[in-house]
Amino acid sequence: EKAQSTWDKFRKERDFHRLHHKRVVQEKNKLIGEIKRIKKHYSAFEPMIKQLRQKYEHAMKEKMLMNIDRNKFATRNEALENKIRVLEELQGDSLAPKVALESGASEGARAKGGAKAAKSRGSRAGAKRLAGQQAGGKPAAPRTPGIPEIDPINPYLNETFERPTVQNMETLKTFEGHVNAISAIAYHPRKQVVATASDDHTWKLWSVPNGDLIMSGEGHQDWVASVDFDPRGTHLLSSAGDGTVKLWDFGKAQCTATLTDHAQPVWGVAWHYSSKFFASCSMDHTARLWDVERLKVRQTFRGHVDSVNAVRFQPYSSNVCTASGDKTVSMWDSRSGLCVQTFFGHNNACNSLSINLKGDVIASCDADGVVKLWDVRMVKELFTLDGGSHALNDVCFDRSGTVVAAASDDGTIKMFDAVGGQPLSQLRGHEDAVQAVAFDPNANFFVSAASDRTFRVWKL
Repeated sequence: EKAQSTWDKFRKERDFHRLHHKRVVQEKNKLIGEIKRIKKHYSAFEPMIKQLRQKYEHAMKEKMLMNIDRNKFATRNEALENKIRVLEELQGDSLAPKVALESGASEGARAKGGAKAAKSRGSRAGAKRLAGQQAGGKPAAPRTPGIPEIDPINPYLNETFERPTVQNMETLKTFEGHVNAISAIAYHPRKQVVATASDDHTWKLWSVPNGDLIMSGEGHQDWVASVDFDPRGTHLLSSAGDGTVKLWDFGKAQCTATLTDHAQPVWGVAWHYSSKFFASCSMDHTARLWDVERLKVRQTFRGHVDSVNAVRFQPYSSNVCTASGDKTVSMWDSRSGLCVQTFFGHNNACNSLSINLKGDVIASCDADGVVKLWDVRMVKELFTLDGGSHALNDVCFDRSGTVVAAASDDGTIKMFDAVGGQPLSQLRGHEDAVQAVAFDPNANFFVSAASDRTFRVWKL
């Protein structure tokens, strides 16, 4: 009887599990059918989604071009209004001595000569004002005061530097310099010193290649995104996720200014060659030109429709170059605030850019792992370089302009031939995404920084 009862119990459990299994199979088949139906439904909409995406990209380009045209027409309209006002003043200056001449004709030759002299003086004054508003017979755009009207000749135009051998580069030292990821790196223009910026809210100065800590800066309330030395090497700029830009004076060993005009995190900063101005770029879709002496915004560059991720000055020029999340690279005239060139071709957000010392080639990298080289003079693409399937976070030229280094999310550094458009080598060693790269201006070392909290010094 006990065995019979046990058998009945097992049989009931078996029947229960069979029914449960049948229900599970039925639900599984039902879900499979639903998935197939959804896939079929999605495949019907896929061409439409692709078409809408293309229309959206085209609309964004059209919007950007319309913004550029609007700014141009607004500037031209303002210049024409100024010209009309000057012409009216010139006409008034000319009529006054003419009336005086007619009313005083009976007073003799002395009064007549005085009237002619007054007329001449009025004409010269009006012509001088008119000359200030036009050049070559065309109305000029309003200029930002203080920026040189004529830039100096680039001393590197006729210079030729030896190409570095990047195929056999070796790590000299690895330094764990921060308690969080290192996001940016900058080389001192005159000394063997580098600055690192980190997600731990600090920046630090290090000697190269020994890696001795020289100075550190604290004050930002969020991750530090970028640092840059001024051309004289006496000041440092830092920008951060707290939406501020800070100016640091090495002589005083302190922060001398905190600028808060940007509404969102500031991704990058760059000095003008004169050290009197600098540029910043932000997630608020703008780049700004700052006056160092007055600590005020002199120009705001509007036109990008997404975050502006990087900013650079063209060497020995007042042209500002920006890379944006809207997949474009743009060049701006800092005197007028107008966009003078826009480079289209990236299929994903542009993360960084670099300009060679001669100023005629731009390198930009994007989140698809692509590096593009652009000819500034011809406004065209030179090469498209494949950096793999991982995003590229930073890009830089060596001083010869023949090698481009790109920092990759896969923990490697890609080296490319900027003349032939071919890959040269890969540098391995970092244990996490490489965030920043920089060549030594004296061509002795190469420095990389990564999310593994370290920066590495490589021998060229």
